[in-house]
Amino acid sequence: MATAEAAPSNVRDPATDWVRAHTVLTRIARERAAADAEEAVWLLVAWRSRTHVHLGYGSFSEYIERLLGYSPRATREKLRVAEALDSLPRTTRALELGTLSWCAARELTRVATPDTETTWLDAANGKTTRELEHLVAGKRPGDLPPQPGDPEPPRRHLLHFEVSPETFGTFRQAMQALRHAAGGHLEDDALLLAMARQVLGAPDENRTIHRISYEMCPSCRQGAQLAAGERIPVAAEILAMAACDGEHIGVREVRPANENQAPPATEPLSTPRPSVTHMGRARQAVPPALRRAVLLRDRHRCRVPGCTNTHYVDVHHIRPRAEGGRNTRENLITICTAHHRATHRGELIIEGSPAELRVQHADGTPYGEPIAAGSAEAYAKVYAGLRQLGFRERDVSAVLAKLRADAGLAAASVNVLLREALRRIRTS
Repeated sequence: MATAEAAPSNVRDPATDWVRAHTVLTRIARERAAADAEEAVWLLVAWRSRTHVHLGYGSFSEYIERLLGYSPRATREKLRVAEALDSLPRTTRALELGTLSWCAARELTRVATPDTETTWLDAANGKTTRELEHLVAGKRPGDLPPQPGDPEPPRRHLLHFEVSPETFGTFRQAMQALRHAAGGHLEDDALLLAMARQVLGAPDENRTIHRISYEMCPSCRQGAQLAAGERIPVAAEILAMAACDGEHIGVREVRPANENQAPPATEPLSTPRPSVTHMGRARQAVPPALRRAVLLRDRHRCRVPGCTNTHYVDVHHIRPRAEGGRNTRENLITICTAHHRATHRGELIIEGSPAELRVQHADGTPYGEPIAAGSAEAYAKVYAGLRQLGFRERDVSAVLAKLRADAGLAAASVNVLLREALRRIRTS
């Protein structure tokens, strides 16, 4: 039986088709959300009652894949959301009424609890799925939504490509060539970063290789990378690397000369006075001539013992400039990007001078010697935690040096080290 929504094409009015299309799609969206809510209920019942066992299937994933066509991964995610919805009545009701989509509910169930459910629903109102993904990024169950102006935490991103066999084979060859050039194993993140930099252009020894634009808030010290018009939050160590060997464009705000004069009688006292923003002159963190001299001395090779990487190396300040370190040959060494990042992440400690360089793991063990993974990881986590709390790199490095020298903390856990670091860093 034909309805107005499914009228034959020969009786449609092009001038009003958009109205009918929107009406039908809106109805479908409501019905789909209600069906998703019902499906979640019965998926949970089927899982808890072990329906697949009674029907002779080898696993619940196989049962659902044959019945609904979901992959094992999709089934696990559906069950996760269903279990979360079981304790979130308002979110479930919004899904049943069609005022909340399944994708939105999926994101909210990552963070919402019975105590915070209402707050998260209010924060999600009117937002797209992508906006919700950014909203919940870095949050844990029980956390509240970020307030306007709160910096977005850095998060890892997933890249997924479906390629032809010849593309896959060529890609694997490229990965092998990059590992060979690095002289050892590289993680996926470091490999893709090296490949992207080669596409962006070969390095020039006169200038920094960091030809990527970063923004940093001078007050909260949070930063982001500009990528295709979008601000992608980056970790503190990335900003530290760029500050160590980058090109800086300063911006300063200049008040008018008569700012201190009283405003006209007709102007309210609360009226903000105008200001003029001037772009500072671009400058290299390390002067080009000095950079060339350091690279030549180190033969364009990473100075970390055992590293043979000569591609896309940085110039690193042994003593950070924030601690009074100067742009001199005695305070600069060549270091590969992977080790540079590890240094500013607190996983490596580099001290001494280019002639007598000391490289250590996070717990103070000399680089390359047998190391207790738990101890090194603990110090690296404490370093990252203190940096995320807003403490400066030099203060964090100083207090961790004191903790490493304390024999009573030789086998301390992360929590113990963090508490002791907070006690000492606040009183130092």
